[in-house]
Amino acid sequence: MAFRVRTITAGDHAAFNASRPAVSFLQTPAWASVKREWGSESLGWFDGRGHLVGAGLVLYRRLPGFKASLAYLPEGPVIDWASDDLAGWLAPLVGHLKRSGAFAIRIGSTAVARTWSAATVKAAIADPGITRLGDVPPDTVGDAADRARSQLRHLGWRPPKEDEGFSAGQPRRIFQLPLAGKSEDQLLAGMNQLWRRNIKKAGRAGVVVTQGGVEDLPDFCRVYLETAKRDHFVPRPFSYFPAMFEALLAEDKDRIRLYLAHHEGDLVAATLWVRVGEHAWYSYGASATAKREVRGSNAVQWKMITDALAAGCTVYNLRGITDTVDGNDPHLGLIQFKAGTGGEAVEYLGEWDLPLNRLLHKAFDVYMSRRSRGRLPVAERGGPGDSLASHLGHVR
Repeated sequence: MAFRVRTITAGDHAAFNASRPAVSFLQTPAWASVKREWGSESLGWFDGRGHLVGAGLVLYRRLPGFKASLAYLPEGPVIDWASDDLAGWLAPLVGHLKRSGAFAIRIGSTAVARTWSAATVKAAIADPGITRLGDVPPDTVGDAADRARSQLRHLGWRPPKEDEGFSAGQPRRIFQLPLAGKSEDQLLAGMNQLWRRNIKKAGRAGVVVTQGGVEDLPDFCRVYLETAKRDHFVPRPFSYFPAMFEALLAEDKDRIRLYLAHHEGDLVAATLWVRVGEHAWYSYGASATAKREVRGSNAVQWKMITDALAAGCTVYNLRGITDTVDGNDPHLGLIQFKAGTGGEAVEYLGEWDLPLNRLLHKAFDVYMSRRSRGRLPVAERGGPGDSLASHLGHVR
């Protein structure tokens, strides 16, 4: 089937997303208002009868000194990734973006390629002969993602280079907790002993988790900056979070929530929760260095999980993990914490690049490589949080 791709309004884009069970929040038109330093465009795919059958948010980042831009669709577009004719979907997108002056395109499919249960992850961590999750036989394999991968390669698309951590845009591997058909008791029973004990310990200690509002963001950011200093990452500036709330709440009054965990009046943990349809995400998190023993982080996660269940979500997404299951790797604690929920590690089809001007694409790669390594002057690197990951829209 031949599709036409053209610009659509934010209203039409939001209406299309609302017709789907779930869409990444990075593919909502509201996200364009969050990423104000990027140009943006909502695109629609129309079939022969003129029906809107696909959509995508494109973010445009101009290469310094040139008029050409990188066209980036984070965790999108929202099309039929199980199609045996991806060329029919992607060729009109490429044509439109070429006419818009793109020197390269990056797309990101959330089609599931492989999954590993929490039990499989735990066994891999315990095996000293295994260091990478990718080397562990998966519990499930996504045939549609495998077909899509073959088609993308045939069409000239290539995945970005595999990098340590999350520097290459959106994470290809995430950890999620399936909620469909489960009760709170079943979800709690599915967690490991440490998680169950910590949730109960927080309750006995008197940790109280509540929802906050925009007016509470300074408190969140105070603990967030403390977390950044302790865990050695570059934080977002405060201004990012009110802008994020304003943009997402304008599209849906329950798109984003702030959760605060207090113990005897002290803020011990705080998190941001985002929901689109049946999918909820743990977006940002922070915890105080003091009073770690009251387990505020477990308490606030449990509250977000049960609220996602109450909202009718089928998936609670804890976002990115790295490929490591090596006991000597500092990233191991991340997957251990998330695996304790009893969910599953998921590998997406992930991000793919199509250079349209190979010379400019190479220049952009060199520029971003230098930027991420801190080799450019501070003024040229930009402000706080403007690492390669944040530059490409990654949400930690």
